[in-house]
Amino acid sequence: RRWMEQAGSPDSHGRSIWALGVAAAALEEDRLRTLAAILLRDALPFAEQASDVRTVAFALLGLGAYLSRMVGERAVRLLHADLADRLLQAFESEGADEEWPWPEESLTYANARLPHALLLSGSGLKRDDMIEVGLKSLGWLVEIQTMDGQFSPIGNQGWYRRGAERARFDQQPIEADALVSACACAFDVTNDRFWLEQVMLGFEWFLGRNDLGADLYDDATGGCRDGLHAAGASDNEGAESTLAWLSALTTMHELQAQGHLGWTREARRMREESSGAEV
Repeated sequence: RRWMEQAGSPDSHGRSIWALGVAAAALEEDRLRTLAAILLRDALPFAEQASDVRTVAFALLGLGAYLSRMVGERAVRLLHADLADRLLQAFESEGADEEWPWPEESLTYANARLPHALLLSGSGLKRDDMIEVGLKSLGWLVEIQTMDGQFSPIGNQGWYRRGAERARFDQQPIEADALVSACACAFDVTNDRFWLEQVMLGFEWFLGRNDLGADLYDDATGGCRDGLHAAGASDNEGAESTLAWLSALTTMHELQAQGHLGWTREARRMREESSGAEV
């Protein structure tokens, strides 16, 4: 019951703004929605000072969701536009080029959240330049993380530094969820079914279509294993991994409800082939 740090990490602040923006836009109970909106507005001064690209991306995802419902809030709209420009400038920095269209020298974690934030912001702001850069960088990321026709995310045992060898393991569930969400957004922006195919690959990673043919989703507990190691799936099932699974599953349900993706039969086939269990 003591704070371990004097101040929270920029990453956690960005994720909090993301959560509050979604809550303020989506919750049905007025009291909780109002509370989320108040907390989000209190967090705006921190967002103004954010410099880390992931913190900016997480905040943009929250502000974009918030503004989809609260369109009249000028302070939030101005900050949203400013952060979106900052992220775009990071992608167009001097180090980025055709071979490495990325704002950092390494691919690390939650990579697809960056182009996702550009796509969502570009759509909301009617900025074709943001959409173009978002699609280009997401397409590049998809290409790098597709091996033998299946999703193979950058592993956290060394990441992938420009010019070096990419880490194959340990693969994390948040990468699959980030890809599913980003590609679903890309489909929403472009109506190109190529992105739906990438959504399916990311989702099927949880169900055994991965480098080791191992199930990450645990149908006995409803949870998700913490990662894919060189020797197999982790025995641990933490909160982040289970939330990543539920987030990806929610995205799939939304696409199905909209009539875009008949994924149920394919998901069932994948589960039966990988574990012999019924879905």
